[in-house]
Amino acid sequence: MAETASIPESNRDFSKAWAVFGLVFACWLLYQAIFVGAGSAYVTELDGQYFNATHNDYVTGSAVYSPVRSLGIWVSAFLTLCVFSFLYRDNPFYKFSESIFVGISAGYWMVIGFWTVVIPNLFGKIWPKWIQSWAMPGAPTVRDENWWMYLIPLILGGMLLWRLSPRGAWIARWPLAFIIGSTAGIRLVGFIQADFLSQIRSTIKPVIVVPEVSDAVGTVASVSPFWQSVQNLLLVLSVLSAVVYFFFSIEHTGFVGHVSRVGIWVLMVTFGAAFGYTVMGRIALLAIRFEFLFDDWLWLIDPTNNRLGV
Repeated sequence: MAETASIPESNRDFSKAWAVFGLVFACWLLYQAIFVGAGSAYVTELDGQYFNATHNDYVTGSAVYSPVRSLGIWVSAFLTLCVFSFLYRDNPFYKFSESIFVGISAGYWMVIGFWTVVIPNLFGKIWPKWIQSWAMPGAPTVRDENWWMYLIPLILGGMLLWRLSPRGAWIARWPLAFIIGSTAGIRLVGFIQADFLSQIRSTIKPVIVVPEVSDAVGTVASVSPFWQSVQNLLLVLSVLSAVVYFFFSIEHTGFVGHVSRVGIWVLMVTFGAAFGYTVMGRIALLAIRFEFLFDDWLWLIDPTNNRLGV
């Protein structure tokens, strides 16, 4: 009974500690914002447009405080902290920021797709004069010779929207099947040309590299770069060992088994390098967010030594 009663008490103490930490952090943020100017943004006007002010603009007095951009910095910092709060545990702040990110991203790409794909490539081909009159002033007003072919994607798009109807939702399966099939075929051809054939082409390497080098007299001497030959040989053997691992017509015993195990090592090194490259990219994004928090928001660091407002 004593152990079960101590668990809620420890959780209560932990919550109090986080509450005290949040209160102290909020007071410190208020001090930074009022007395230091953290989270402030300045702009300068040029030809009727506003741009981010530089240090020279602030020195000359042409930089103006922007409350809208300053609010954007604070909102961005709040959402960033909400995302980081998932490191503690799943909470409503993280769900709130996640919903905002997904919703804004979906809406943004929907608008971009509408104005860059649907308007110019569909309606602009069928009704060019109408689109030119209100959406694309510089667009041509002459129809293409085969403009009627664009009616096919228009009809398929209308059938795809039938999915929203309570009746006849099965009609949306036909354009969806066409989209999936055509996309798979196009991507398959592109994959074969860009990845499969290029990998085969990159594997065909001379095992012994003997380039021709001309000296000052004009005679041609044969020079064998040892390490280039070793690199090409290692590449060819690694590819062949990886291919042997996926060759299941022969039992992987004896010599074939040893080669297949080498292929496993090659695959693991490849996957590890790809994963490390992905992690490196994510760490770069994380570093950018930390730089935003410590530089643009909290004013704790100044990498460029051009802090505005101080």
